[in-house]
Amino acid sequence: MTNRSHLLRDAIEDLIATGQFRPGDPLDETELAKRFDVSRTPIREAMIQLASMGLVTMRPRRGAIVATAAPEQLVEMFDVMAELEAMCGRLAARRMSAADHGALKSAHDACREACLAGDADAYYYKNEAFHDTIYAGSHNNFLAEQARGLHRRLRPYRRLQLRVRNRLPTSFEEHEQVVNAILAGDGELTARLLRQHVLVQGQRFADLIASLSQLGTRAA
Repeated sequence: MTNRSHLLRDAIEDLIATGQFRPGDPLDETELAKRFDVSRTPIREAMIQLASMGLVTMRPRRGAIVATAAPEQLVEMFDVMAELEAMCGRLAARRMSAADHGALKSAHDACREACLAGDADAYYYKNEAFHDTIYAGSHNNFLAEQARGLHRRLRPYRRLQLRVRNRLPTSFEEHEQVVNAILAGDGELTARLLRQHVLVQGQRFADLIASLSQLGTRAA
């Protein structure tokens, strides 16, 4: 993939994650080429890459759309994400170096600043960096790549969750517990905390479905 299509992929992915392109929205190559002032070739390359990530659905002779997920599929994906996070956390608690601990605390501090500012968008990006620090800290490259791939697939839905009332301070408090468990070297506690942090169940699932319904209403 060319560098240009890589940059375009990241730009379109961010538009999907921020809700500017919503699940089910058509992605017209000609319009995107005009928007980014490029030819259709790098747009098409970016679309293929996004499709391989599960963020875009390519439909023969009908063009591409932002991928949609049924509630049941979302639950299944979050279930798998929770287990991948738990595995990364368990290994990170055992394997992180002093330098890794410093990176984790820095990422956590950045989340704190965004949380105190009540900035859901800023917190979203700092939250991504926080979780990626844990993936890297597992020192298992294959596992980290699997976690990053599914994390990207769930970006639009994880972002929606952060817009639910009081989710930012709750998320940060959960991070605080995770950081303390990792620094203490307690792998099992870290795994349990991260699993619960990511799982979408009960009220959190109801909130997520309500947010999706609101998007659908605005798109209609």
